[in-house]
This record gives sequence, C-alpha cells and structure tokens, in this order.
Amino acid sequence: MDKNLHAKVLLVDDEEDFIKTLSQRLEMRGLKVSAATRGEEAVGLAEKQTFDAIVIDLAMPGMDGLETLKRIKENNPDAEIIMLSGQGTVKATTEAMKLGAEDFLEKPVDMKDLLEKINELKTKRILVLQKKSMEEIEQILKTKAW
Repeated sequence: MDKNLHAKVLLVDDEEDFIKTLSQRLEMRGLKVSAATRGEEAVGLAEKQTFDAIVIDLAMPGMDGLETLKRIKENNPDAEIIMLSGQGTVKATTEAMKLGAEDFLEKPVDMKDLLEKINELKTKRILVLQKKSMEEIEQILKTKAW
C-alpha cells in the first residue's frame, strides 16, 4: 500500500483525545481528516461533504454509532463506513452490517488494519462512482436523437 493514501476521512468518536491522536496519525500518512464528537454532528458533516471513508465509534452518548450509521446511510446510501468499538458484540456487529457498515474493527485499532480498510473503501468508492458515471452517460446517449 502507498505510504500516503490521500483519502478523505470522517472520524466520529466522543473521546476527544482518541480523535485527536488518530487524526494526527492519519494526517501524517497523507489523509485529510474531519472529526465529529457527536452523532448529530457527523450526520451534518456527511450531508455537506463526501468522504472516502467514515469511521464511527459504536458507543457514544446521545445518538449512538448504530443510529449515526443509519442516519448517514439514509442520506447517502453510498457512504463507506467502518465501525469501531472497545466492547463490540456479535449482535452489534451484525446490526451494523445490516445497516450498511463495510467493516467492524476493535479498539485499540491497529493502524495498519485501519489504513488497509480505508484504502479498500476508497478503491470501492471510486469504482462505484465510475459505474454511476458510465450509467449516466449511457442514459444520456439513449435519450439523444443523434
């Protein structure tokens, strides 16, 4: 994997020290990081911008990670989401996957694993966008009488 990934990532976690440290580690590797400490804030950011990957903590006060995931996916079904948890259960993992999470990683997160997942999601996102563009072009060509 390229040392500098150049992906745009949204980190969502109520632990400010965790977000600060992880943001710095990701930015040192060339990623552009935005952060939110509440689910509501993350939903708002995801409505205004697109991200190559969104990393959401499962356990947060107020709107928890599953609800945040659900709300982001309602507004942006193509959002690529990784869930994080310090106390993940099979039930929570299953629910997150049903709601559209791409993966579920345990805290403390291994940086190599996280970077690999972000790279996979960025690649997948590019392919999805290319496919949509091709479909739009095909639709335009079908409707034109040239």
